[in-house]
Amino acid sequence: MKKFFNIFAFVFLGVNCANAASVVGTVNGKAITDSDITARTELMARQGKTSKTNRKQAFQNIVDDYIKLDYAANYNVKPTDKDADNELKKMNLGEMNATMQSMARLAVRANIAWNVIMSRTIVPDMEITKSDIDEERNSLAREHGLPIEVTMLRLIDIPDDIYTKLSKPKSCDAAEEMVENLGGYPQKITAMQYELAKDVRERISGLPLLTWSKKENNTVFLVCSEKKGKEYKNLEEIIKQNATYKKASAAAEQQLKQLRRKAVIIVNDDRYKL
Repeated sequence: MKKFFNIFAFVFLGVNCANAASVVGTVNGKAITDSDITARTELMARQGKTSKTNRKQAFQNIVDDYIKLDYAANYNVKPTDKDADNELKKMNLGEMNATMQSMARLAVRANIAWNVIMSRTIVPDMEITKSDIDEERNSLAREHGLPIEVTMLRLIDIPDDIYTKLSKPKSCDAAEEMVENLGGYPQKITAMQYELAKDVRERISGLPLLTWSKKENNTVFLVCSEKKGKEYKNLEEIIKQNATYKKASAAAEQQLKQLRRKAVIIVNDDRYKL
């Protein structure tokens, strides 16, 4: 029965016998060939997203692209190959054969369509809270640093018995005096947040002012003050946009899961079972 079904599927799709063996699956009637998957893995590798051997992920991505485009078409959102080519020029993926170019266009068209659908159907109803914005701000601070001038204290090689005696100070001067009275030597640092090492940014991100951090690697931090730079005003809007996009993307992923369940996906090769 399975063999008969596969033969019927190939005839239905108009695939001739010479190419039939290369069709590893279909999604809503659209064929996905072994060559498509090879091309997609190469494109993914060029973007540094996965290894060339991760063919199952490539198959899943192609399936999702077709699902996204089919869904977007219901809203009359139909990006063209020309739209895709305009974006591909910016991506600098190098020379591509015909199959790779086809797969690249498919991926870009699906991405364009999905972003339009998000902006039309998800973002307008998306409620962004202060917590969402704070989380995005802290994430950006940890990864890249913000245009904020930070003044802080750093305690190095601090013994446990001294650390347990640290209490919340009323000011930075009071914190310095406290440490010195305990026999310590606080380092006072003033720098733009983006100039700090990533591990330092991670330690102080989200840390309330005049609050000692947890002791890690025998080091403790305390942020005395923060001063926003001129660039911060524009950054605040970007932070809000990023928070909105991330929340909308999570909602869109749930939407995509539902669409996958409704899609007619046929897998002819067990290596690509979803």
